Amino acid sequence: MTDDSRSHVARSGRRLTASVTDLDVVRQRALLVGMIRDSSRAAEGERSLEELELLTDTAGSEPVESVLVRRDRPDAATFIGKGKLSELVAESHMLDIDVVVFDNELSPAQQRNLHQAFQCDVVDRVALILDIFAQHAHTHEGRLQVELAQHRYRLPRLRGKGIELSRLGAGIGTRGPGETKLETDRRRILERVSKIERELKEAARSRDTRAKSRKRSGLPVAAIVGYTNAGKSTLFNRLTEADVLVEDRVFATLGSTVRRLDLPDGHRALMSDTVGFVRRLPHELVEAFRSTLEEAADADLLVHVVDASDPDPDGQIGAVREVLTEIDAADVPEILVFNKTDIAEPAVVRRLLTVYEGSVATSALTGENIEDVTAAIVEGLDAVTVIAELLIPYDRGDLVASLHETGEVLDEHHAEEGTEIKVRLPAAVAERMVSYLRGE
Repeated sequence: MTDDSRSHVARSGRRLTASVTDLDVVRQRALLVGMIRDSSRAAEGERSLEELELLTDTAGSEPVESVLVRRDRPDAATFIGKGKLSELVAESHMLDIDVVVFDNELSPAQQRNLHQAFQCDVVDRVALILDIFAQHAHTHEGRLQVELAQHRYRLPRLRGKGIELSRLGAGIGTRGPGETKLETDRRRILERVSKIERELKEAARSRDTRAKSRKRSGLPVAAIVGYTNAGKSTLFNRLTEADVLVEDRVFATLGSTVRRLDLPDGHRALMSDTVGFVRRLPHELVEAFRSTLEEAADADLLVHVVDASDPDPDGQIGAVREVLTEIDAADVPEILVFNKTDIAEPAVVRRLLTVYEGSVATSALTGENIEDVTAAIVEGLDAVTVIAELLIPYDRGDLVASLHETGEVLDEHHAEEGTEIKVRLPAAVAERMVSYLRGE
């Protein structure tokens, strides 16, 4: 290998076959390729390749070797240049590679040229993540969202797929005016995209109805967000005593789940578990999952979970905040929860708590310091609630019952004009009670 690349042979503990009902299923052997523009970004490039290795393994292929290429700018035709391409083609033949995975996004032309050179499957980071999402989508809406993202990714790549896609038929009944194969494929995909978009709009309306219902309940909403595999679902289960699927793999959660959260001192809220983020989350996925991701934008508080044992927790935080900005959730109040303290280096945890003021650390798996998390959530929700002193007429006993259900009653007694009640309420509920305020 040359000076501008580094190779990493896959760990010997991994096997190339997996036994399934007495049959060996051979996993594709994968060559991973990343590119950096200068040597100062080598560490960042290495971390990205390590994540690509995990993603490739999750997708079902076996990472055999990874190569980091240094180049001033991508080559328009082959991305990595003819010289490096020739070197990697020889390497792939020697290692019997089945699929080449690029850590960067490839143009349709680059992908075609690389496929012809390697004579095997060539995919980029976007296609890889889309494939993982497709494998893990279990709900009808989730499958539709993934299919929509895949179609949007594939449409530009139909052009130039081969002469067979743009040639009119030559047999009986095929001559004369008609659509080319390419035009037919594009039309069918566009029709399918329109149908999916209509179905997802219906699902979004249904979700909006549920969200409005939760708003009417008066309970504030805390949404768990964070990098994929940071332990969000484990924390969600720990706090709400739910039984959401927990797996040690990326993108185990693709939907959202909402549960009631009972907090100290009588505080109550709703908590939602959301899909995990990743560095350079494909734009196609952000758009397709926008209605799901926007639950974070509608929340009163974000509980941002970070894997403190990860080699680059700061990078995880930055990646998550980029997506939050893209879905207009950057201004939602946030508390940082550094998770996995049972396996993280104590010095790293101390540094993170110092750098990120107001953050807390816990192990959702063991429950260590979980009370610090609940206290931080209470404090965060207090900031989005108000204490109101109300006078409720006796003929509106339904409002008093509602206040007990949706707020935290601090004081209550009966006066001549009605029930005087001091209550902590979500700001949205307090606005509806303005006409019952005592004095100012």
